Amino acid sequence: MNSSEVESPLPQQVYLRRRSPSAVYTSPLDRSDLSFYLGLLVVSVASIATRFYRISEPNHIAWDETHFGKHASWYIQGKFFFDVHPPLGKLIIAVAGVLTGYNGSFEFTEPGLKYEDTPYVGMRVVCAVMGLLVVPLGYLTVWELVKSTTAAFITGVIILCETGTLILSQYILLDPPLLFFVMAAAYTTVKFTNCRHEPFDLEWWYWLSLSGMFIACAFSVKWVGLFVIALVGLTTIKDLWDMLGDLKMPVRVLATHFFGRALCLIVWPVTIYLSIFFFHFIVLSNSGNGDGFFSSEFQSTLVGNELYDQKVPEFVAYGSVVTLKNHRGGGGLLHSHAHLYPEELGEYQQQQVTAYTHKDDNNKWLVKKANSSRAERGSEEEDAAGEEVEFVRSGDWISLEHTMTHRNLHSHVQKAPMTQAHYQVTGYGEGGVGDVNDYWVVETVGGVTGEKIRTVASLIRLRHVTMGCYLHSHSIQLPKWGWEQLEVTCNPRAGDKNSLWNVEGNINEKLPMVSFEFYKPSFLSKFLEAHIVMAESNNNMKPKEGEVTSRPWHWPLNIQGQLFSGGDYRVYLLGNPVIFWGSDVLILVFLSITAAKLMAEQRGVSLADITGLLNRFVSAGLWLLLGWALHYLPFYLMGRVLYFHHYFPALLFCCMLGGTVLEFCIRVLTIFVHPSLKGVFYHSAVVLVLAVLIGSFIVFQPLAYGMTGLKADSPDSPYHSMKWLSYWDI
Repeated sequence: MNSSEVESPLPQQVYLRRRSPSAVYTSPLDRSDLSFYLGLLVVSVASIATRFYRISEPNHIAWDETHFGKHASWYIQGKFFFDVHPPLGKLIIAVAGVLTGYNGSFEFTEPGLKYEDTPYVGMRVVCAVMGLLVVPLGYLTVWELVKSTTAAFITGVIILCETGTLILSQYILLDPPLLFFVMAAAYTTVKFTNCRHEPFDLEWWYWLSLSGMFIACAFSVKWVGLFVIALVGLTTIKDLWDMLGDLKMPVRVLATHFFGRALCLIVWPVTIYLSIFFFHFIVLSNSGNGDGFFSSEFQSTLVGNELYDQKVPEFVAYGSVVTLKNHRGGGGLLHSHAHLYPEELGEYQQQQVTAYTHKDDNNKWLVKKANSSRAERGSEEEDAAGEEVEFVRSGDWISLEHTMTHRNLHSHVQKAPMTQAHYQVTGYGEGGVGDVNDYWVVETVGGVTGEKIRTVASLIRLRHVTMGCYLHSHSIQLPKWGWEQLEVTCNPRAGDKNSLWNVEGNINEKLPMVSFEFYKPSFLSKFLEAHIVMAESNNNMKPKEGEVTSRPWHWPLNIQGQLFSGGDYRVYLLGNPVIFWGSDVLILVFLSITAAKLMAEQRGVSLADITGLLNRFVSAGLWLLLGWALHYLPFYLMGRVLYFHHYFPALLFCCMLGGTVLEFCIRVLTIFVHPSLKGVFYHSAVVLVLAVLIGSFIVFQPLAYGMTGLKADSPDSPYHSMKWLSYWDI
């Protein structure tokens, strides 16, 4: 056989037949700087118009404005409060309020309350400014990724016409600054990546520093900003990995790349984050309703708190009136009130004992010897007037009498209301007289038997004398009958960290006083404690009775919205269904195109004229898909209560991916169009896409700008045509 006739073991490369000298159409718009700036101007002006339209309506508190408006008021007043989110977003709102004449006096008590003469619009305007910038940032990010003005413009219009994003941008919420900082971080990261061919020049450092600043700001608004940090981090790791494989790059240059990124993406963001909390603590220097969430040491730094600049007895003595603080992040004060446990919990319908995170006279307990009644102790003290008091020591048997109801801290063999493996703790007796189940042994942690119990400094356990269980509290809330306060139980398991307590308040006129200055913590101690409290509270957020919540799988399907404003002016947070469902389909289209590309490459098929276009498209699409996944999928792992608005950072990446896919598909379809008609086909298809987007916005804009009259359920309602799904409460 002739050698030329021997079949090659390698597959022959297959080429797609060219239909024209330039099979893929490129719009003149993509080759013009003027069109780029004109497109950016159009989407920016439209974003301003749509976000500022009816910005003052409704003229009452809408949804979570009751929380974040209240937080802004407390910043202005300097009153300490607790929130599960970091400070930056609320600080921005507070500064906006101050600059526009708001003095922090309005009571943001509940949704629906009229603002009357309160200058609230300024705070909404600043939120709207941050919300409207999301549109041009989406435009710029897509242009940097695919260098297509058309794709960027389609993306801008998609975000512009998305009704849910519009609604979130118009109110006093944390969502506008969060969305802005996430998008700014994405844009600056892409911009920095595009500077890789000229490393270490001024522009390279500029964009890298901005990227670090924006990821810090996103995380400083809400901890879900961690997802954009992950996106930037993975992008950085890939870049460094590629450099590591470049054997032509000197080690010194590689090290400079590494340390430059470490400086700007780790050290710089951490510095910003710490600085924001430092400012937060300086501003909130006065006692407020958030004091009780924090330790006694922390509270001693707050002006007006009973522990601030105060002198208290150093040790606890019999006859002292004390408050006991559960020594964990977000732990409450031992509390009781005159309400009884419900009958259905068992035969012992005794007084409730809970943990409460706010200051209250119902937190006060009188310390007695275990074998003395209140009346006996009183007469003994009268007889021994002037004698030295007796201190409480580790190993003592004590009883604690609630000063408001004169019932003793008590436990017995009955299951706790929420934690069935523990025993119930109650208030029992009359006039301070109870039984042996009121006795507790004081045990100091890390101490020795017989040592005195110090105010604040001593960590103690209270062990029940007859059952051997330990006084315990945790983050589990009681139902409405327990005023949603924290459950207190008697835990049979020794060594549980939630069974640790410390004496916070200590009143005894017979004891000498010492300054509380000794207990004040450092900034880093306060910073760490704040994060422990925030993390625990965040993880244990549960839905309130009657509250509308949702699950992550609902969100891309746009199944259920959230009522922002009820009554005569209804605003309903719901995504534009054309954009939501269209974006879902376009994700599948992108995955199909990527799979087809991989299979074609595996089979040795050359994609001829679309190779460069396809590679850029897939690279950009994978990055945007990763951004969507990182901002969406982690919610499936969260045990806390979730709401529809949590999806919107992910949605922005989905919108950018959607604009990119649409333009790519239109361009690829021009391959099959006659050369003379390519331009007409391409621009007609783009106009059709834009018309559908704008048309859908016109149909669904009442969701954002307010609905009055009959609800959409009624055939006579002007909004009846909007009710595409029965789940939508519009």
